[in-house]
Amino acid sequence: METKILKVVRQGEAFSIPSSKSESGQTQKCSIVLRELGGSRYENEYACTMLGVLAECRFYEGDIVAATLRFSTREYQGQIFQEILASDIVKIN
Repeated sequence: METKILKVVRQGEAFSIPSSKSESGQTQKCSIVLRELGGSRYENEYACTMLGVLAECRFYEGDIVAATLRFSTREYQGQIFQEILASDIVKIN
């Protein structure tokens, strides 16, 4: 895992997905795009997934946040995909 100071580019709406770890059998999921700080819109960006209670939190474009990101890969039908899970995000401005 890696913790970074980032700027929120955009966040999608939370929606329910099946979860075997939840008592209700459902959990919340949402996507968020975070950009490294710098002087341009060409800085590195991360398209992340937020799950559970974190997915219900609302962040807005331009918010500066400290985010802990977990990078992983998975293989599906012979192709490899990278996933980025935001395991914690705290607004700092």
